[in-house]
Amino acid sequence: TTEIYSGLPNSRWPLWDLMRWSLIQWYTWAALAPTVFRLAERFPVRGAGRLHGLGAQVVASLCMTFIAMIVGAMVSTLFEPSGFFQQLGYFLEQHFAIGLLTYWTLFAIQQAIHFHAEKARRELEASQLATELAQSRLLSLKSQLQPHFLFNTLHAIITLLDEDKVSAEDMLLRLSDLLRAFLEDYDGQEIRLRQELDLIELYLGIQRIRFKDRLTTRTYIAPDTLDCAVPSLILQPLVENALRHGIGQRLGSDTIEIEARRDGDALCIEVRNRNSTLTAEPTAAAGHGIGMSNTRLRLKELYGEAAEVRLDMMWPEGVVCRIRVPFRELESAEDAPEFFPGSAPA
Repeated sequence: TTEIYSGLPNSRWPLWDLMRWSLIQWYTWAALAPTVFRLAERFPVRGAGRLHGLGAQVVASLCMTFIAMIVGAMVSTLFEPSGFFQQLGYFLEQHFAIGLLTYWTLFAIQQAIHFHAEKARRELEASQLATELAQSRLLSLKSQLQPHFLFNTLHAIITLLDEDKVSAEDMLLRLSDLLRAFLEDYDGQEIRLRQELDLIELYLGIQRIRFKDRLTTRTYIAPDTLDCAVPSLILQPLVENALRHGIGQRLGSDTIEIEARRDGDALCIEVRNRNSTLTAEPTAAAGHGIGMSNTRLRLKELYGEAAEVRLDMMWPEGVVCRIRVPFRELESAEDAPEFFPGSAPA
């Protein structure tokens, strides 16, 4: 049991000798592995220069294997009475082919690591590009809302100047508060629901002055939803849309109601107006105008299929806009900037 066949005809070698020679070779290749990896990086077998790289690797494999044989022979002379050249001849005869195989195995390992790292890098770049593109689209959509709202509000103030200058001045003051809120440092796309409600209350204050006793507003907000994340300026275009298609076009009074509640893993927000209706046209139920279209696009960009927005009729009269987004609380100050209105509307 102490001798095994060396692989040559009528030749046996002691087990200890075979183990010693094998250990010498493996430790030698372990020391040479970093150099093999650097050569694999320096002369890759891919792309336009793959033939040049292949030729360089063939030469490198022969040279590195010969170096490994020399090192093995030098170390082996410490244990064998025979000289260096005799040991070198033995290593070249017995281990050169295995040495070549070892080199190309190390080369394949380095190439596999490189391809894996390159694939991960490309996936990360693609993900970052998609995120930047989506962020750019969101900023573009968000930037459309403020000029649209400002134009409509200024038009209402100009109309009111001829009828009630005091009320028009009050609207201008409230508009300045609201614009100051818009210019707050909201770097992210989401804020707390309580912040969004502060913004919409400023906007409703302006509309109550405009429509006087014709407009009533009510809010029904579940306490556990106040710190939930919502897209910034998500309510203002919905309320504006409700006013435009309700009290803005129809006689009589109107009631705008805002409700927020949790439904499992979703936050449900409803904006209702009691003096409006949906026509039988296919586009009516889908909503129209900058506000509704931006709302749909922003929700799709932020939450994908996890978000939903739709318009429904109420009985006996009225329209409700329903929004569902994932329920997620913003807990730390870094998650969203705080907003405190400069003056609360009456």
